[in-house]
Amino acid sequence: MESNNHQSPPQTTTSFTKKLQNNLTFRSKWGELNGAMGDLGTYIPIVLALTLASDLDLGTTLIFTGAYNFITGVIYGVPMPVQPMKSIAAVAISDPDFGIPEAMAAGICTGLILFVLGVTGLMGLAYRLIPLPVVRGIQLAQGLSFAMTAVKYVRKVQDFSKSKSKGNREWLGLDGLVLAIVCVCFIIIVNGAGEEDEVRDQNGNGNENDIESQDQKGRIWRRIVACLPSAFIIFMLGVILAIIREPKGFKFGPSSIQVVKISKSSWKRGFIKGTIPQLPLSILNSVIAVCKLSTDLFPEKTVTVTSVSMTVGLMNLTGCWFGAMPCCHGAGGLAGQYKFGGRSGGCVALLGATKLVLGLVLGGSIVKILSAFPVGVLGVLLLFAGIELAMCARDMKSKHESFVVLVCTAVSLVGSSAALGFVTGMVAHLLLRLRILGGPEKNQSISSFWMHKP
Repeated sequence: MESNNHQSPPQTTTSFTKKLQNNLTFRSKWGELNGAMGDLGTYIPIVLALTLASDLDLGTTLIFTGAYNFITGVIYGVPMPVQPMKSIAAVAISDPDFGIPEAMAAGICTGLILFVLGVTGLMGLAYRLIPLPVVRGIQLAQGLSFAMTAVKYVRKVQDFSKSKSKGNREWLGLDGLVLAIVCVCFIIIVNGAGEEDEVRDQNGNGNENDIESQDQKGRIWRRIVACLPSAFIIFMLGVILAIIREPKGFKFGPSSIQVVKISKSSWKRGFIKGTIPQLPLSILNSVIAVCKLSTDLFPEKTVTVTSVSMTVGLMNLTGCWFGAMPCCHGAGGLAGQYKFGGRSGGCVALLGATKLVLGLVLGGSIVKILSAFPVGVLGVLLLFAGIELAMCARDMKSKHESFVVLVCTAVSLVGSSAALGFVTGMVAHLLLRLRILGGPEKNQSISSFWMHKP
């Protein structure tokens, strides 16, 4: 008996080591590196805007978000992104009375509520009750919102410190329209419309006569092009152009991490102006939608709403006390990383390690590079992330489902509120289900009535 007890810890350790290795193993070296760039089109503009407009400590944020990236990669084994809480960021950028203490208070309160929802199982209950068409509507709205913002980044000169556009972008230059258009064309040539096209070509499920008649050199050329890390190449091009535009001003060493002092009035303003509008978006897009998307993309991995809700809560209950940007996971970031080749936790772990190094070596001075980074290039990365997320809604096969999706999407976009779109989508779904009460399915159970797909 004693010998068996002594052998248990090594087995547990071995199991944990295997899981860790499996979660962090690169499925493709270039693919994971490329995928790590997939959510930077969202991350960089918001972080830069908060740094310029609200004096966010960029060095501290890089250190904490880098640690979050690495830990979530270890836990989930999928490219789970770490992104800014967009509603809180929007208030912090636009409201002069909503500073860093208020933003941190909002992040802490939001994190606490999400942690409680996860621990108590209420988030899991919500996940089971919310119909798939409503989730798809939220994803489609978020994806289209990203795509439209990306087009704005490409077409208009941006002032992130005021969250405003300043005029049409010039055609030529280090941040011109021509550069952005070339980047878009390059990604389309390399990545195509997505993984399905690549799988179809590799399996020979297309036109067999055409495939057999293709020249051997043509096939080799396509394979070479498909292996190019498009997002990484474009991001590094942006870094080089940023250094050319702003070659000076770097200081070595990390930022000094200090506890943020939050007054009673800051707690109140943070909760009312930050937590209340952020909470519906976090529940719907950062937990429920991201779990649904993760299940769609990685059915072999177990990513539960309980664990995701708890990790979002713990991130903010830890970092916000020290001035790190309020963070969450996001379906858009996951879609972007998957689009560009991210297939394992190693993708975000690599990104996290890079953020940690930058935060420790350059600290807040890295804002010099970010402020000079070509915004049009960021727009290109964000555009493809948004399109990939919006494509999730293509699995809706009935007119009923499509109707709910489009109602939810339209209200979310026009009202600029995921919560309002969610409520409208739920009402539309319920009303359509009520129409069948008198039909042949009148004896169905409540659960089958609610979740039934015609």
